[in-house]
Amino acid sequence: MDFKNLIEFLKALNSNNSKEWMDANRKWYKEVRTDFVKWLDHMNDVMAALDNEYYDTPGKKGINRINNNLMFHPNKPVYKDHFGAGLDKRPSTGDFYIEIGVERCIMAGGFWRPDSPTLKSIRDAIDYDGDVFQEIIDKKSFKKVFGGLYEDAKLIKAPKGFSNSHEHIELLRNKTLAVAHEFPTNEVFRNNFEEKIINVYKEMLPFRRYLNKAVTVA
Repeated sequence: MDFKNLIEFLKALNSNNSKEWMDANRKWYKEVRTDFVKWLDHMNDVMAALDNEYYDTPGKKGINRINNNLMFHPNKPVYKDHFGAGLDKRPSTGDFYIEIGVERCIMAGGFWRPDSPTLKSIRDAIDYDGDVFQEIIDKKSFKKVFGGLYEDAKLIKAPKGFSNSHEHIELLRNKTLAVAHEFPTNEVFRNNFEEKIINVYKEMLPFRRYLNKAVTVA
């Protein structure tokens, strides 16, 4: 993967963030996108070899659109400042997300503000065996990589059907249950970048498996 070319493209795009510029540089965009998809195909094979429950996700299926959704966010630029994709993308579950951006990169997973039925399933799981989930996120290596759960909006009081005195009330009040590992973009040029991805994936796996089981078990 020619990450240097990808970053140079993103820098140029974000200095000239318009459809006119993109149309004039469509060949460059397609070159970078094709290279990124091939790299995702490679990482898809690497991840599949690590996890026997991995859901095959070819690059073309995992890659996200580079266009921002202006219908819901009209004040955003026309195009994003990153290439993003989800791997291990089983339907209705939380995938392993990779984002390569101009100034920062992210590896993340879990559920960001899921719909009510999904969130209820997760809360029911925490109610049933929250100690298991707490042990996962309290693990020293997990905290070193992710710091903790992704900080987002929380309920002020206990969600409906749960008591404020519940032993896992702090977990139950979350509207988002996800983690993220951010790092400077220059790390993608290092020889051990793929090893870094593998290590983060493996550290996140018990967390994702717990949540995905919560939303897929009837």
